[in-house]
Amino acid sequence: MLTLHRAGFVLPDPAGAGPAPADSAVLVDGAVLVRGELVEAVGPFGELAAAHPGARVRDWGAAVLTPGLRNPYGHGLLERAYHPDPREGTGAEPVPGGLDAEGDDVRCGASARRGLQRMLGFGVTAVAGPFERASVRTAVARSGLAALAPGGGTAAADGPLDPLAVLPLAQAAHGRIAAGERADFAVFACDGDVPAPLPGGCLATVLGGRLVYRRR
Repeated sequence: MLTLHRAGFVLPDPAGAGPAPADSAVLVDGAVLVRGELVEAVGPFGELAAAHPGARVRDWGAAVLTPGLRNPYGHGLLERAYHPDPREGTGAEPVPGGLDAEGDDVRCGASARRGLQRMLGFGVTAVAGPFERASVRTAVARSGLAALAPGGGTAAADGPLDPLAVLPLAQAAHGRIAAGERADFAVFACDGDVPAPLPGGCLATVLGGRLVYRRR
């Protein structure tokens, strides 16, 4: 099935990872055409809609669509911080160091799964390790998020679930949106006519072509 994701702004390559300067241009009233788990095309909505009249359209309105985000603090967030179970009634925020003395690998894995689910709500599609606990490695592998090698001195650092809280989009974006690439991207609220995602403003996350998060 073909799905056409339309947004007021599309930023295919905010990090400048592509081979041509045009890849980093802002598409106004742009769209991303997805077939299965891959991107089929990126371009103006009118052109893609006319070329593929049978595609299902997801219209995200006056939002900005970007590549999914990379969270560089995965080790601290998933191996050391504890993500409470809602049934515990202690809130949703991660508890820094809450797993440091935890020997129950099952409990660590459950915490990691909750943390990964929360990351999706911030547009995260890739997370950096290292992941030393077997249950955490399994949780990451089953989540569908890309597991990345540590880098930039963040492996031992504590950081937020939302990369945009501390990083500009050019540093937080993981990869680019281009034909033939895996369809990992996110949709964010933006401030009027400024094509920049607002921290905490994730509206939807697409992972391998699947809509895995949508703000209610």
